[in-house]
Amino acid sequence: MSAKYLIDANLPYFFSLWNSPDFIHVRDIDDSWDDDKIWNYAKEQGLTIITKDADFSLKVLLRGAPPKVVHIRFGNLKMRDFHDKISGLWGKIEAGIMQSNLINVYFDRVEMIK
Repeated sequence: MSAKYLIDANLPYFFSLWNSPDFIHVRDIDDSWDDDKIWNYAKEQGLTIITKDADFSLKVLLRGAPPKVVHIRFGNLKMRDFHDKISGLWGKIEAGIMQSNLINVYFDRVEMIK
């Protein structure tokens, strides 16, 4: 099975939800990559970018997909709280990826933008 998601360097590396072949972390490829390199790699490989970086949201709105982007838009949390929040919303996030190019993940909701 090949990866579906590319986790940006600004998100935790050791995170149990992302510990499967579906996920690859930028750190595993080259954590010195800039946004354009990450964008192009995700596009070439058919990956959805998961990030806290607003630049990727802007790119998908201006350029369109691929790649699709999941933008985590809530502030810093303790790792346990972050895990609980993302794990609780993951089913909704994953369903949104099928129908949307940009998924904004807020603390209290998930917003899909086609």
